[in-house]
Amino acid sequence: MTTTQLAKRLGVVQSRAVAIEQAEAKGTITLNSLEKAANALDCRLVYALVPRKPLDELVSERAERLAKKRLRSTSHSMALEAQSVKVADEQEQLKRMIERLIEKAGSELWEEDA
Repeated sequence: MTTTQLAKRLGVVQSRAVAIEQAEAKGTITLNSLEKAANALDCRLVYALVPRKPLDELVSERAERLAKKRLRSTSHSMALEAQSVKVADEQEQLKRMIERLIEKAGSELWEEDA
């Protein structure tokens, strides 16, 4: 399709169609302009953020990070009181805490300091 043909479909002058193409190539096009171009081309604009990993994997990683952080502070306090926990028990606590965090899966998982 030529820019003249695109301009006609968009209902703009040819120079505007060229400007739209240039903005798209530079990555500076607006969503509004993309929507208009999509409609003019009898297309549907799909704008999506797609996770790099499956969502359940991201949730599990965040839950594990948060659980380890919480257990670290507890382990430190217990060690100061000479009440250290066996490694196997600590691992079991970690596993259970991760499961609980995943069950809740609230916004706290996504705090940056987690």
